[in-house]
Formats: sequence, C-alpha cells, structure tokens
Amino acid sequence: MTPEDYMQIALKCARKAFEQDEVPVGAVIVNPANGEIVAKAYNKSAHRGDATSHAEIIAIKKACTKLKASRLWDLDMYVTLEPCTMCAAAISFARIANLYFGATDTKGGAVVSGVKFYDSATCHHRPNVKSGVLEQPCSELLKNFFKNKR
Repeated sequence: MTPEDYMQIALKCARKAFEQDEVPVGAVIVNPANGEIVAKAYNKSAHRGDATSHAEIIAIKKACTKLKASRLWDLDMYVTLEPCTMCAAAISFARIANLYFGATDTKGGAVVSGVKFYDSATCHHRPNVKSGVLEQPCSELLKNFFKNKR
C-alpha cells in the first residue's frame, strides 16, 4: 500500500469523528515492514471529556497495548491533520519512525507550523516527516466541520 492508501484509512477514521460531532482527525499506525495496521483512532475529546483524547494519543496507546511495548520503533503514523504540540511530543516519546500528515494546521500545529517541536534542541527523537499527503480531502473535511459550527 502507498502513503495515500494509509491516509485514506485515516480519513475514514476522521469521518467517524465528524459523524460524532468531534473535530474530524484520524490517525493510523502502520508497520511498514509488513503493511499491518497496528492501530487506528479518531478524536474523542468531546465525548470523553478529556483534552488528551486526540487521535494520535489514542492510536499510540492502542499500538503500545497491542504490541506490549512502550516504544513504537520502526512504525509509521498517518494523521489527517498536522499534530499539535502534545501529539508531536507523544509521537517523539513513542519513537515513531515516520510521520505522514495531510492538512497543515497554522493555528495549532507544531511540526511545520507554530513551535516546530522537532526542531527543538530538547527533542530527543525526530521522526521523518512528510506533509501534504492527501492534503485537499483532509483539509476539506475540517473546513466542512467548522463551517457547520458557524
């Protein structure tokens, strides 16, 4: 499968969030060695009443539980929106190898926007980053969600 194929799966997760009136962000963690999807998740902050229930955090927790590991060496994450500072840090601490994301988040992102967490001298692990994977559909889903809120 290609990065676009995995991002389509993340988009499907994001659409579930949209249907549940959650900010539509989806994440998928993949073992690139065999193509196995290790974990999938979408935002659940509103329904859980938990500010940390972002798609990335939930996916990392699921993958760690499934693999009985605290580090996710050699795994890839696909997420529909540029991770925030909290999620960028979690991705770093989990030791995700490659991060692919769709839409850039100029207000809350922390990878290529904002604080640029991975450029910080105190960041111990920097994943390889590829932005703009299926950027248009990822961005459109978010725009439609917030348009409906206004």
